[in-house]
Amino acid sequence: TNGFLKAEEEHDQRPDQELTWSWGHRPRSTLDRAKAMAPPPPLTASTPLLHGEFGSYPARGPRFALTLTPQALHIQRLRPKPEARPRGGLVLLAEVSGCCTLRSRSPSDSAAYFCIYTYPRGRRGGRRRAARTFRADEAATYEENRAEAQRWATALTCLLRGLPLPGDGDITPDLLPRPPRLLLLVNPFGGRGLAWQWCKNHVLPMISEAGLSFNLIQTERQNHARELVQGLSLSEWDGIVTVSGDGLLYEVLNGLLDRPDWEEAVKTPVGILPCGSGNALAGAVNQHGGFEPALGIDLLLNCSLLLCRGGGRPLDLLSVTLASGSRCFSFLSVAWGFISDVDIQSERFRALGSARFTLGTVLGLATLHTYRGRLSYLPATVEPASPTPAHGLPRAKSELTLAPAPAPPVAHSPLHRSVSDLPLPLPLPTLTSPGSPEPLPVLSLNGGCPELAGDWGGAGDAPLSPDPLLPSPPGSPKAAQLSPITEGAPEMPASSELLPPTPDIPVAISTGGPPDHLLPPLGTPLPPDWVTLEGDFVLMLAISPSHLGADLVAAPHARFDDGLVHLCWVRSGISRAALLRLFLAMEHGSHFSLGCPQLGYAAARAFRLEPLTPRGVLTVDGEQVEYGPLQAQMHPGLGTLLTGPPGCLGREP
Repeated sequence: TNGFLKAEEEHDQRPDQELTWSWGHRPRSTLDRAKAMAPPPPLTASTPLLHGEFGSYPARGPRFALTLTPQALHIQRLRPKPEARPRGGLVLLAEVSGCCTLRSRSPSDSAAYFCIYTYPRGRRGGRRRAARTFRADEAATYEENRAEAQRWATALTCLLRGLPLPGDGDITPDLLPRPPRLLLLVNPFGGRGLAWQWCKNHVLPMISEAGLSFNLIQTERQNHARELVQGLSLSEWDGIVTVSGDGLLYEVLNGLLDRPDWEEAVKTPVGILPCGSGNALAGAVNQHGGFEPALGIDLLLNCSLLLCRGGGRPLDLLSVTLASGSRCFSFLSVAWGFISDVDIQSERFRALGSARFTLGTVLGLATLHTYRGRLSYLPATVEPASPTPAHGLPRAKSELTLAPAPAPPVAHSPLHRSVSDLPLPLPLPTLTSPGSPEPLPVLSLNGGCPELAGDWGGAGDAPLSPDPLLPSPPGSPKAAQLSPITEGAPEMPASSELLPPTPDIPVAISTGGPPDHLLPPLGTPLPPDWVTLEGDFVLMLAISPSHLGADLVAAPHARFDDGLVHLCWVRSGISRAALLRLFLAMEHGSHFSLGCPQLGYAAARAFRLEPLTPRGVLTVDGEQVEYGPLQAQMHPGLGTLLTGPPGCLGREP
């Protein structure tokens, strides 16, 4: 075990603490949010928190010595033969979704069990689900063994959610707050139309393993999500998570800011699980968590793991005033020229998923246009001389070799188009154990966690029953057996307080939100401390986070809450080959190091864009808006983004 502790100590290079409020301790006021930003007491990564000897399931398996530290579970085989170099002996908590406790259905078995669910990376890079079940059997009675299993499961859950452990070592399930309650909004048409399948097969099992309760709504049309969040009773939810691309989160944020109580509503933590085409914000969340760049299901699993951990940080929002005087809020980007042309013109290739942008870029290069315009901006107080290229993410020195479990088969689950004040977890597909002759029974663990069938030893072993850490809250549904949706309009419970749908609106326009104190009225002269550039441009991009796409790092030095809008532009005169090199280098965030003379950058607090070409395309967060002059101001930390723990806590093995 000492070898593992040393390896983990080398692995850990804890960055400065950031805002990491935990599930169950949601900051509701400005003072609470300020307190949440205070760093917790330092805790060495290799500090042993728990140590003990356990059997395995089935009982005839080997015995292990387990050591739990703040960042990993160390597993060392003791019998039948100790391992000099244990394989799969270091389970990083960054790869753990959750855990549960169990008991045998055999009356003669006095042991108790706890199971951890992990998602290690395989040799080819992809994540696969693996679960380990351990047997607490050193005490004579089941009650004593149960207390030990629950002590380990409670400690592990507290570490996963960022909850403090008592210094006296008295670890009981009472430390755990009620399960966090999430509202999941799924756009079934996201990406290539696989969003619901990915949600059902990957997202729901993982967040159930984490012990999160959730309600799920399938959006049915444009601006449906915006209408829903405008009427929600937000106190019932610990977070709103979109399962789609960036467009659905754009609707949610603008809907929150369009409420009469927008000042409190916009504090509601929001998250994103990528099932769309661009997935720009998810790419930034993935990088913030310390994971290597990923696409597709790998990116979805990374972001789901971070969501299971809880924790978030302030999110800057950009208020954009359009030519008509209407205003919308952006969490991502404002684009004009080549980027917006590609974004909108590639819509007809949406069935290709993220490949639509590659095809759109090729077509855009073939018909490259320039646009005359005027860009003015209010420089940041401290403006970096030039963006620093992103460095490669460091790799950890150890690799897990847990055997991957088979992927769960596809099973039909009912959709829920209404919101309830009770958690309604969906029934999950049955998992099967390798080598089992017959499918094993389905179990619901910890009041809605996933089945353990795939984690059992063999067909001859006594099955295990759920042994929840905490009793279900009053009024909670007993089991996840839900009736299918009936025909006709869904019935809305009174507690949800949903407003009637508003007429279709082409773009989410917010009437609430803070005033833009840095902006004079559109069309009036700008203050003298603004900088103005005029000329012919190939593109102009104003971006808040680091990523323009899951694999495009447009502003590698940007943070979610740096209070800056990062302006990038390319002037005319650039060749198609040079422009292509810029976008290829952007995959690694190294485009600023190419020394391209047409590429410009500025960090700003506000900007104004005045297109002087009569025709063109403007986009806000990938959504096309009216063409004409616009201006925008950054509002630092206006929202809250669910990001999971930062930095090396998510570093790859």
